[in-house]
This record gives sequence, C-alpha cells and structure tokens, in this order.
Amino acid sequence: MRQKLTEGKIGPLLLKLTLPTVLGIFALLGFSVVDTYFVAQLGTTELAAMSFTFPVIILLDNVSVGFAIGAGCCISRAIGKGDRTSLLDRDRYKVKRLATDSLILSLLIGVILVVLGLTTIEPLFTALGAKAEILPLIGQYMKISYLGVIFVVVPIVGNQIIRATGNTLIPSVVMTVAGIVNVVLDPMFIFGYGPIPAMGLQGAALATVISRAVTLAASLFFLHYYENMICFKLPSFKLLLQNWQNLLSIAIPNIGQNTIIPISISFITTLMASYGTAAVAGFGIASKVEILSVLVFLALSSSFIPFVGQNWGAKQYNRVYFAWCLGFQFCLFWGALMAIALGLGGSWVVSVFDKDPEVIKVAAQYLLIVPISYGAFGIILISSAIFNALGKPLPSLLMSLTKMLFLYVPLAYLGSWLFGINGIFAAACFANVAVGIGAYILCQKNLGFNNLKEPNKLLTEL
Repeated sequence: MRQKLTEGKIGPLLLKLTLPTVLGIFALLGFSVVDTYFVAQLGTTELAAMSFTFPVIILLDNVSVGFAIGAGCCISRAIGKGDRTSLLDRDRYKVKRLATDSLILSLLIGVILVVLGLTTIEPLFTALGAKAEILPLIGQYMKISYLGVIFVVVPIVGNQIIRATGNTLIPSVVMTVAGIVNVVLDPMFIFGYGPIPAMGLQGAALATVISRAVTLAASLFFLHYYENMICFKLPSFKLLLQNWQNLLSIAIPNIGQNTIIPISISFITTLMASYGTAAVAGFGIASKVEILSVLVFLALSSSFIPFVGQNWGAKQYNRVYFAWCLGFQFCLFWGALMAIALGLGGSWVVSVFDKDPEVIKVAAQYLLIVPISYGAFGIILISSAIFNALGKPLPSLLMSLTKMLFLYVPLAYLGSWLFGINGIFAAACFANVAVGIGAYILCQKNLGFNNLKEPNKLLTEL
C-alpha cells in the first residue's frame, strides 16, 4: 500500500485510471442492458415490468455506491497523508482496519435491504403505478433480485477500496468477468437450454444474481491475497465505531444523494405511465442507452476520488486544480459528441431493443433532447467526486437535491401538462444544464482554486 497518484503527469495518469474503469462500468451496466435486450424478446409487457423495477434496482446500487464512496474517500486520503497499515499505532488512521470495517458494515446493510425489499414489493410497485396485470411479473423478478442484494453491496464497497489504492485494473477485470457470465447465463435461464427450464423474468434476475456473486468472491480474493487489505484481528468496539463514523460521515450524505435520483426517476416513471405501456418501455430503453453513453463520465468521476483523495492528503493542491480543469474540458467534448451521435442515430439504437414503433418514437425523442445536456451532467459528476474526495459531501448533496427535486421533477410535471412527453424530456435537459453551471461555480468558490499559485504550470503538469 503506497501513494501512487501524487506524482507524474496528470493527463496520462487520469487516463490510466479511467480506461480500466470504463471497461468495468461497461460490464457492470451491461447487466441491465443485456437483460433488457433478452427480456424485450419476451414481449412489451415483460419489458414494461422490468422498466418499473429499474428505479428500485438503481436505488439498491446507489445505496451500495454511497457506502463505497465513503470507504474509498477515507482510505485514499489516509494513503495520501502517508499513513500505512500499522496495527500497533493506535493514534494513526489504520487503513487496513478501516477497509475491513467498511466491508463488515456493508454486509450488515445488505441484510437490512434484503428484509425491507422482500416485505414491500407489492405496495411499493403499486405506488409506482404498476397495474395489477404487471405486478406478478415484477414480483417474479424482484424476489430473486432482493435475495442477491448482499452480492451487490459488499463487492461494490470492496472494489472501491481497491480503487482507493490507485489500482483500477483489478476491479475492472472482476466486473468484466461477471459481465461475461451474465451474458452467457441470461439466454439460458430466460429461454431455457437443455435441462434448464425457461424461467422468463425470473431467469434474468437469477443470471444477474449469479454474476454479482462472482464479483463478491473475486473482490474479496483480491482484497486479501493481492492488496492485503482484510484484517482478521477483532477490533476494539471504540475503534470499530470510530471507523464507521468516519465512513458514514461521507456515506450518509452520498446515500441521501444517490437515493434522490431513483426516487425522482420513480416519479418520472409514474408520469410516463400515464402515457401508456409503450411510453414506459421507451423511457426504460432510452435510460439504459443514456447510461452507456455517459459511462465515461461515471468512470472519470470514479477515478477522481482516489486521485483527489491522495493528492489532497499529500497537500498537492495544484494537481487537484489541474485535474479539475482537464476533467471539465473533457466533459464538454464528450457531451457534444454523444449529443450528435444519439441525435442522428437514436432511432436505430432503440430498434435493436424493441421494434414497436411507439416504443421507438418515445425513446428516440428522449435521445434527441436530453443528450444536449450531457456535458453539463459530466461536470456535475466530476464536481461531486471532488467534494466527496475532500470529505465535503454536502455540496454534492445540494447539487442532487437541486437538480432532481427542485428542478427536474416539478418541471417535468409542468412540461408534461404543457407539451406532453417532450416537455418531460426538456425538463431533464434544463435541470442538467442549470446545475452543471452551478457546479462549476461551486468548485471555483469553495475549493480555493482561484488562490492557487503558479497556474501557468498547467500545461507542464498535464
């Protein structure tokens, strides 16, 4: 365990961190996209049922990511300060102990989520607008998905701990292998193969759970045998609470922030349901295409957490500023590229998933309007990652609250009333742009970037 990110040119270093993460996130998000493709072959009703589960699945993932961010931020800053795993030094931040205690807490949270999920399936999805004929299909999918929640929470936290050390390759390889397993098992379990019976939606859920179990086993293996980050010595109760407190001080605001997103999407899904099953299906497909389009932003923001954490801990403030500049410029470039690509080819992309003309029409309109704001969305992600890495999660929470609850949801209802479905999509676009501008201003004013010395070194540092 050592500082890996406090030296060297920033551009190549961020590229080295981000490229494996792109592959890993692509594989992780591929779970959902592959499921969507095969489930679409079952019919529009099954696809709509899965679309109703999408916000809940995001919620479970985002709760896990919230804990993972808390662990990653604490560990990366500790490494940047020069702390080492010295179990004899009780006055210093014990990185290895913190990593282990993070995994223990994630396991407890996973158990709680399983119990809550299994007992709230019918009332929850009824509240989301699912009709009686779709509820049984949703139940088939979610009962299996909830049982696999532990396989979601623990490996996400484990992989983020590995990233905190500056190693993004191993987590990406783990997620890629799991994605391949999912691709192989999906058609076998959904449609049946040999002695395996056709299980429909249940098969899609089971394939994903097994794939997630692969990530659990692999992440624990690498944490112990490669990074030596798991401690089998029982901690004192005081030390355990201290480590959990440090983690939760960042994790809880992030969980709140990440919870806002799926809850808001649930409101939007309910609003889309008023336009019919095809509209919900189209919205579901467009949302998945969108995630694939912006996964580079997700990877880059994930890379910013260990980079900023280690450099801020080592008091390399200029390097954080230079990375911030480079990240913002890239977001604007990639956002413009995706807006053009999806504006021209959105209908064709959607038709790969579903041939229904109504579904294609809704999804294509989404992919024509919302991608205009992708550059601003990337800036929001980068800014949130920087604040979290510095142990300041509240600005990140404020950005999410403003975007989703104060802008997107109310403007979507207003837009739906005035302009129909396109008004909903325009609301999403406006919310991204407005908060993206605000995120830029927040970073400039609150991180002291205006006061840094020697800004003319930017080109040489990059």
